[in-house]
Amino acid sequence: METGYLILETGDIFEGIMIGKNTGSTGEVVFNTSMTGYQEILTDPSYAGQIITFCYPLIGNYGINSLDNESISPHLSGVVISDLCITPSHYLATTSFAEHLTNAGIPCIAGVDTRAIVKKIRNNGTMRGVISKTPHKSVPTRLHESSFGTSLINKVSTKTIKEHAGSGPHIALVDYGYKKSMLHALLKAGCRVSVVPFTTTFSDLKSLKPDGVMFSNGPGDPMTLASMFPEIKKITEHIPSLGICLGHQVIALAYGATTNKLLFGHRGGNHPVKEIASGKVWITPQNHGYVVTENSINEEIFSVTYRNVNDHSIEGLKHKKLPIETVQFHPEGHPGPSDTEHIFKGFLDNVKQSGGIKYATAT
Repeated sequence: METGYLILETGDIFEGIMIGKNTGSTGEVVFNTSMTGYQEILTDPSYAGQIITFCYPLIGNYGINSLDNESISPHLSGVVISDLCITPSHYLATTSFAEHLTNAGIPCIAGVDTRAIVKKIRNNGTMRGVISKTPHKSVPTRLHESSFGTSLINKVSTKTIKEHAGSGPHIALVDYGYKKSMLHALLKAGCRVSVVPFTTTFSDLKSLKPDGVMFSNGPGDPMTLASMFPEIKKITEHIPSLGICLGHQVIALAYGATTNKLLFGHRGGNHPVKEIASGKVWITPQNHGYVVTENSINEEIFSVTYRNVNDHSIEGLKHKKLPIETVQFHPEGHPGPSDTEHIFKGFLDNVKQSGGIKYATAT
């Protein structure tokens, strides 16, 4: 195996063994604290343009199976791990971690002190980095074109409408880079689902006649979708809506709120979130770098429904008159706990009670 390097924009260089694709890449270096679920994390489209550092020291011990991918293929820019297991043991495993990355064309550095990388990120914030076979000290001041702007969402979003049969309510899933588990949660509830491109307008949706709309997770800065905010507002004004992760952020932005970037984001499977109405604390999986800015919410329009216990950031919103709810975390889990699956049920209850869109009055 060849020697490889992770070079951070601070000038720090971490040496390891190159596995997966044997050429370099550039991305935003982030970390995830989950103890399991590396396959789901690898294939989560929200990691597009990022180099993911796994905090858990042993990766690959149960291999890769044919069931747990959250998208058809990984979209992330690279992977950094500590100890690589080259002989996985699990009855469902079809390939190894290293083989999976090689087949997907994703570079990875193994044998790295990931604790030191995490400390750097926690102190300095997420930063640009390069995976390379040479220990040069220059990191581009600007990431390659595929890792900023709407090109990230273009990369992961569907280009055509995809239909999934069901006998229940018809839900339009706006695809900013949705996870398979999100779709499966709707199908499990009996919904008919139309996965639609992120550029879908209110006029486009009217022809589909959905009973509800779900705005998915996805990569990057939500402000890159600013041109779509008027359409998002119009959609949510007429159709019962649920926003998850990036979907939560863009709905808030469409109604005049702002967002800001966290120092190192929330990425892991054990983030405690307090439900304001009940006082209950739910353990949630999360993967995001941006949050809705405190005090930017119009309290005459929205109420805050959930808060992060650790940093008190906004984790959920509910419109005071319209059937619109949003959450920053992932109620579908995968990986992580499914404590908040009831959010899907609440959304579908809203859809049924609202009777869907009032097309005759929509303009």
